Amino acid sequence: MAMALLCALTLSAPSTAQSLREREIAQCLPGEISTWGDGHDRPASSSPLIFQYDHTGSPAWFSQAVVLEAVQNAAQAWSQCGVPSQVLTPASDQAQRPGAILVQWSQENSGGNFAQADLGKGLLAMNPAMFELLNERNPKHDAGLTLQMVISHEMGHHFGLMAHSRRCVDVTSYYDNGKGERCHTRDGRAPAAGVEYRALLPTACDIARCMQANNVPERNQENRLSHLLKSNKTKPPDH
Repeated sequence: MAMALLCALTLSAPSTAQSLREREIAQCLPGEISTWGDGHDRPASSSPLIFQYDHTGSPAWFSQAVVLEAVQNAAQAWSQCGVPSQVLTPASDQAQRPGAILVQWSQENSGGNFAQADLGKGLLAMNPAMFELLNERNPKHDAGLTLQMVISHEMGHHFGLMAHSRRCVDVTSYYDNGKGERCHTRDGRAPAAGVEYRALLPTACDIARCMQANNVPERNQENRLSHLLKSNKTKPPDH
């Protein structure tokens, strides 16, 4: 499953309507889960999910520690849905663990997008060329934010979320389907132009969908709200 984040070349983090966006991140109201219907959610391929990062081929300005932390952030956040996960040290330093999902830098395996998840091959591939283009087009943008978002988005597919969300704020969302239809916010308005509305990490509705896909009983959602909001406010380390 691919995530085409061309919008990230020009968009920045939202500076207005924070209260609405924060509520959408932290709360999943009854009946609010909505997808584009472009896939069918299913259980994760294994439990726990093992991710192994290989830094080979990464853009020069992303240190191994920064990317590895982004992978760990995403795995920890998604594991709130009841599917445990583990992130291993880079594959270049040790043999790849059998059954592990390889997180790699590969223009070929990313399908020309910022990143792509291949469940059949056990891959989560990020495209160095797209991040180089982002750096060229918008050098003032913190590419670490885009990095965190695309890793979180693609990792969601490995946790079982195959359909993309139609809630603009969900990390599993995309903004339009190419047919003139747009994602939606809780107040019915489209995100302001020039603003990246998506969360960096899974939202409450992302987690709720993951729990449903993996047949995990609902827990008290309020126990997760402060953590979700804090996580999505956290800025990745400078690259």
